[in-house]
Amino acid sequence: MELINYTRLTPTFGGSFSNGWEVMKKYFMYLLLVVIIVGFFKGPSGGIKFSSDNMDWHLLPVILFLAFIGVAYAFLVMPVITYGSKLIYLDAVRDKEIDIKKMFDGFRNYLNVILANLLHTVLIFVGILFFIIPGIVIACRLAFVPYLVMDENLDGVQAIERSWKLTKGKGFTILFMAIASFFIGIAGIICLIVGILPALIWIHSSFASLYQAALNKENGTIDY
Repeated sequence: MELINYTRLTPTFGGSFSNGWEVMKKYFMYLLLVVIIVGFFKGPSGGIKFSSDNMDWHLLPVILFLAFIGVAYAFLVMPVITYGSKLIYLDAVRDKEIDIKKMFDGFRNYLNVILANLLHTVLIFVGILFFIIPGIVIACRLAFVPYLVMDENLDGVQAIERSWKLTKGKGFTILFMAIASFFIGIAGIICLIVGILPALIWIHSSFASLYQAALNKENGTIDY
């Protein structure tokens, strides 16, 4: 099976995962590099873990400072890399030449990326506070925010409004894809741990396929 013409993708669970699989196979080495780069940059944002047992409390100011640096890094650097990676997956779905340097294009659109990610995170967090379910709904409806910021150069508010519109009627598809992605990830870990790498590539390629399919539906290039 070959890649579906991206203008003919339909926003379905099966279609997205099927095309995501083909994207992974065709661009595996490039997308593997993307996963490795994202993992490398995520390393410093993993947080600081320590135990209060036998801890020298004189070091508390240093620990708090390092924790602050970690949080700042997570909110001011990591979004640029993760948003940039979405653009690479989207290029792969569109069968375009892959340019890994695009992962850092977010620095050219830095303020939009950071503010969009912050607003996105806050909305989901507030939704979770209200009995969790609203948070899940918001997370599903805002799933396209990173793609829209990078693909259409939208600011945070515009990307959120547009994502809400694009995902109308697709909330359950996104939710079921997220659930399936969890089990794909678990299966990847079980496969000698390194299986998580192709699992991540497949998952991200599938969500990029769904985003493109939603655009197709909006633009009328498919009859669905």
